Amino acid sequence: MNTENNASPTDLPAADAQASESGAQAPAHVAHPKTIKSYVKRAGRTTTGQAKAFEDLGPKFLLQYAPQPLEPQAAFGRAGRLILEIGFGMGEATAHIARVRPDDNFLCCEVHEPGVGALLKRIGEQEIANIRILQHDAVEVIDQMLTEGCLDGIHIFFPDPWHKKKHNKRRLIQSPLIAKLVGRLKVGGYLHCATDWQPYAEQMLEVLSAEPRLANSALDAGLQGYAPKPDYRPLTKFENRGLRLGHGVWDLVFHRVAA
Repeated sequence: MNTENNASPTDLPAADAQASESGAQAPAHVAHPKTIKSYVKRAGRTTTGQAKAFEDLGPKFLLQYAPQPLEPQAAFGRAGRLILEIGFGMGEATAHIARVRPDDNFLCCEVHEPGVGALLKRIGEQEIANIRILQHDAVEVIDQMLTEGCLDGIHIFFPDPWHKKKHNKRRLIQSPLIAKLVGRLKVGGYLHCATDWQPYAEQMLEVLSAEPRLANSALDAGLQGYAPKPDYRPLTKFENRGLRLGHGVWDLVFHRVAA
């Protein structure tokens, strides 16, 4: 199971639920309680290299959360298609995609500090210029910073599958959040999800198919609604390990259509 990404909502705040088990506290800048959260807090230690990346590269590549509309051209210093990524984990796939799609701008949400530090480190090592990071709950970013029709694409790769049935309600891909996201997509824009947990893939397919403003790009491909892996999405080390163990991976690519 790919544990690189950590996005997940809950109707009881995920950060609070985790805190009750581990003693961890939600970030001071994250308001709670909240109906949906895009993450659950995870343990982890920031390395020396990641801390240095925060110091050296944070001022340029970290954006501050503010409850006001984002101005993408000002944030990136240029025009370009805007792609939102929710929960990038340690940033391996994010960095790869940004390199192979240099004309697009990638707005990436992640609250896990070692993951943010790891992506900043990759940005420096690989000289990537088209990523900006918001270390904040993606749901609040969507609600407060993203305007209707501002996005050209959305990536949600390997969110926490919450395997136990009693925890399924904490999964990120559910109708209320998808409705929010679709409202931020331009007509013709795309939503790309991926998971290595078949029951979650089936839920994703059901939820996305039920949204009337989305059309499944794979319906005509004879693939039971699941899309071939787009060339831009790399196989991460977690995914390669799963494939070696015989695990499946499911990609879903839907496009925004006029309602």
